[in-house]
Amino acid sequence: MLKKATIINKPWGHEELWAQTSRYVGKILFIKKDHRLSRQYHKIKQETIMVLEGTLTCEAGPYFEGDSIHVHIMEPGTVFHIEAGTIHRFCAEEEDVRLVEVSSTEIQDIVRLEDDYRRITDIPTPPPTSGK
Repeated sequence: MLKKATIINKPWGHEELWAQTSRYVGKILFIKKDHRLSRQYHKIKQETIMVLEGTLTCEAGPYFEGDSIHVHIMEPGTVFHIEAGTIHRFCAEEEDVRLVEVSSTEIQDIVRLEDDYRRITDIPTPPPTSGK
């Protein structure tokens, strides 16, 4: 079946939803320079991203009490898998960034801990213990 991707505008850029089945979801995220997504985690959803264009700063963690945030600089072709419960944030600090995201189907499963656009989840629940 042929169809066009659905464009979903966001304050930081946009998503192109190109696949949504009962088993997986595929998106292209476009993050404008000097913008970043929420610091967030997912209770169930797992996702894997790959940078297509630009340099992405990916903040992950802390993974356990007393741990710090781990900063990963991701160039095109770099892949990162995010398990459920992993706190993370994507940032486009130096230039626009495009990345592909393939995930499990729980696209509404998001707990926002910090957000530049005032979209924080009302009552954040602690993330489950996550592994590195």
